[in-house]
Parts: sequence; C-alpha cells; structure tokens
Amino acid sequence: MPNNPSRPGSSKAIVPLSTAPADLVADVQSMVGPGIRIDAALLDAAMRGWSVNTRRAFRSDLTLWGAWCRKRGVLVGSAQPDVVAAWIRALAGIDASEVKVRAMATIERYLVHVGWAYRMAGLVDPTADPLVRLERKAARNHLGVRQRQARAIRFKGDIADLDSPATGVCLAHLLKACRRDELGLRDAALLRIAYDTAARRSELVAIDVAHIEGPDGEGAGILHIPSSKTDRKQAGAEAYLSPATMAAITHWRDAAAIAKGPLLRRVTTHFDGSIESIGAGRLHANSITLIYKRLIARAWEKGLLGEMSEGELDRWLKAVSSHSIRVGVAQDNFSAGEALPAIMQAYRWRDARTVMRYGAKLAAKSGASARLAKRFANQ
Repeated sequence: MPNNPSRPGSSKAIVPLSTAPADLVADVQSMVGPGIRIDAALLDAAMRGWSVNTRRAFRSDLTLWGAWCRKRGVLVGSAQPDVVAAWIRALAGIDASEVKVRAMATIERYLVHVGWAYRMAGLVDPTADPLVRLERKAARNHLGVRQRQARAIRFKGDIADLDSPATGVCLAHLLKACRRDELGLRDAALLRIAYDTAARRSELVAIDVAHIEGPDGEGAGILHIPSSKTDRKQAGAEAYLSPATMAAITHWRDAAAIAKGPLLRRVTTHFDGSIESIGAGRLHANSITLIYKRLIARAWEKGLLGEMSEGELDRWLKAVSSHSIRVGVAQDNFSAGEALPAIMQAYRWRDARTVMRYGAKLAAKSGASARLAKRFANQ
C-alpha cells in the first residue's frame, strides 16, 4: 500500500457523505420509521436553500443522533425530550459518557438539524421542549459560548512589526519546509493560494485551472471562486493572486502536467518517499489540515522553528486546522493597519464579529494596556 503524504498516519480512504436529496430523504425516513410520510416540499426547500456543507452536516448529525438513541433502546421517531436532554449533558461533558465532548456551537448545530428532521416528518420536535431549552442553557453555562479558534498561521509568525524576521510556525517557514519535488511544489502552491485568498478548505479544493486568470503584466493573477459557504446565491467572487503565487502555480502545473481540471491534486509516494503518482481528481477537503500539520512537523525537524520543544510542537499540531491560515491573514491585515471593511471585502467575510474575534489576541498584544506596560517595563 503506497503512502499518501497528504494524509499522514492514515491508511483509510475518506468517503464523503452523500448529499443527494434522495439519500437525505432515506436518512430522515430511516430515522423516524417507515410508516411516517416525509414532508417532501419542506425537504425540497431545504435542499435548495442549504449549502452542500450544510446538507453534509445534516446527514452526519442525524447519524449521531440515531446512534445515541439505538444505544439506549429508544425508537428515534418516538424519542422524548428527556433523551435529548441526556444527549446534551453527555455532549457538554456534564454527565460521564462514551461520546466526545463538543463545543457549544457544535451541540447547537446538532439540535437544529435533529429538530428539522422531526419537523420534516411531521412529528413533535423533542428539541423544542422546555426541558431541552433549559439543558441547552445549562450546557452553555458549563462550556461557555466562546468558540475555540484555530491557531493562526501568519506570514512571518507572531510579530508586531511586519518587517521583522520570520519566527516560529509561519507561512515563510512552511514554504521553506516544502520538498523540491512534485509534492513540495503542490504544497507550496496550496500555501500561497490559501494565504493570498484566505480561502476556506472547500474553496481551495474546488479550484480548477479554468478559475485562474493571468498572469498580467506584473505577474499577478485573479482567482474566480464560483461559490462558498456564505455565497448561497452562488454569485461568485474574485480574489487576488500575487506574482509569487502565480509562479508557484505554474511550477506545480508544469511538474504535474496539469492542463485542465482540478488544480490541487493528491500526490502519492512510495515507502522510500519518492513520488509514485499524481492523481487526476481533486484533493479532499479533509486533507488540508493534514498537509499543514505535516509541513509544521517537517519544519520542526529541519530546525526552522527555532528552539521549539516537542511539547510546544504537539500543542501546535493539535491546535492547527484548515482555518489557521485564514485566521493568520486576518491578523496580518490588522497588524498592517487595514480597516475592518477592507478586510471583509477582500477576503469575503460577511460577519464582522468573526473577523474581530480573529484579531482579538493580536489586539490584546498591541492595545493600550500593552503599550503602557512596555513603556514602564524598564523603570
């Protein structure tokens, strides 16, 4: 079995859940039982209104709810509010359970999707019961509502002055850690596109060669993003690609002989690390985080991350995600003095609170209290 460096430490293929309407109807029908008729109009409206990721999450969440009920000998279609309440307590870590503790935002998503399934089946929604509302409030108090944020990967790392040398885990060091073969060229193109565009993982893997325009006279290009998580009407958007990024894309395409179709593809290697093949299909979205983690580990092995201990490396690998570069881009823009509206427009953010949350830690280090403390540090 050849090694897949896009997915280190795993030999299982990632099989995405189907989001076809017929499959989702079958899932809802299976959950509530064969004798109950699904509201086809409501489900059809949901399929047209929800994004692909929302439909995928809907199906996954129903699977988790069904498993919870089966383990307790409860028919899903007749589950009562007390069963939902027990699920919330387990997910929040209030009660000891075999299920993994989840963030409050994730628990809320589970309940919304489960509730929709019951309403689609014309059944009483147990998630709307007062008992469940109180358990949700108790879970929020227990967990807190602050969402865990992916650790930022900035261009030069955690620095106050953008002209300072690169330090720690940063894009500059990950680029140096890339191999010099086809795998490294693919990784370098991925990193640079992710930074220039702050694209989500679903947007990155959806890039086709035809979506890239340029280079222009200065070597820069434009990436057309047909649709995204927040672009429900699929109006599309345009993102800037720097000359360095366009050069990285060209190097990767030339080495992999990619003339059309998906840009970012799977690269497999032999056990000795040599390249075995380059796939024809696009990377899976789950591969993005794994690639970032592999490159961080490689940068540490090459001594690019300074005096970082194994413990700190482990903490980095646990905290990094496909969103890390997107968070880093927001922080770098704040550090460069860019205004919030300009950041939101350039990188397709719809919610100002999200961008401000990304910049909160940076603001704490550069705010009034930090400046005052530095002034008196040596007195």
